Amino acid sequence: MSNTILITGATGTVGSELVLALANRDVTVRAGVHSIIKGDRLRHIYPNIQLVEIDYDRPDTLHVAMTGVERVFMITPAVENQVALGKHIIDAAKQAGVHQLVKLSVAGADAQPSIQLGRWHHEVEEYLAQSGLNYVLLRPGNFMQNFANRNADSICHENKIELPLGEGRISYIDVRDIASVAATILTSDPAQHQGKAYTLTGPAALTVQQVADSIGQAVDRPIRYIDIPEDEARQALSQAPPDMTEAMLELYRTGKNNQAAEVTDTVEALTGRPPYTIEQYAQDYCHCFQPAT
Repeated sequence: MSNTILITGATGTVGSELVLALANRDVTVRAGVHSIIKGDRLRHIYPNIQLVEIDYDRPDTLHVAMTGVERVFMITPAVENQVALGKHIIDAAKQAGVHQLVKLSVAGADAQPSIQLGRWHHEVEEYLAQSGLNYVLLRPGNFMQNFANRNADSICHENKIELPLGEGRISYIDVRDIASVAATILTSDPAQHQGKAYTLTGPAALTVQQVADSIGQAVDRPIRYIDIPEDEARQALSQAPPDMTEAMLELYRTGKNNQAAEVTDTVEALTGRPPYTIEQYAQDYCHCFQPAT
């Protein structure tokens, strides 16, 4: 039987990289997408992948997506009811007889006390641990790609990054390393990683100014870091639901207070190569930070 792997959230930041990481491996990739039309770009790039719709408001779509699947890489959307959604995915996987479920969590999910984002993830981790499924937990730190996803406009047009992080150091990780770790686990003996939790980080804990300097070198122009007050950050998040806004501000505080500075060697231990540096990330994504011509 072929190894069929379902990736929930396959068009997202981590999910799309995992599709790429699995593309040349001897597996069948089933990409779970909210919209088949939106996910069709994946099929244009990787014609052999299967697209399947997952609508969390329609539990039947989860059961269809899980049919014939041996392994699941579980990404839950960052929404207020993400705990309930995570439990629905786990229940569907158990009912389908999935052999292994790898959950994308967050660094510090098991910390005591934890921030709200960690508590949400840890509740799902605990539910998964009690489900009877073969499971693995991946707990990455802050993504390097967030600078392209969230700060590209101000970098391109104003040569600045505005965040409320002070001089705090954060062990940013490239999502390509998360995908590489996940692909390694999903294509190896499930017993090898059963019940393990892996904290994934980049190779160094960096200030935002150091990130700005690396991006500036890649684009050949200076990029400034401006440490903004929390109230200004709250205003920038005003379109998000109140619980998500407060969770993000709490996450910023941990970074500012050097509580996200832990560096692990887990990426290299699992993949056999060192994680991407911020300099390599900046070079590879420099097109994201160049104004349109």
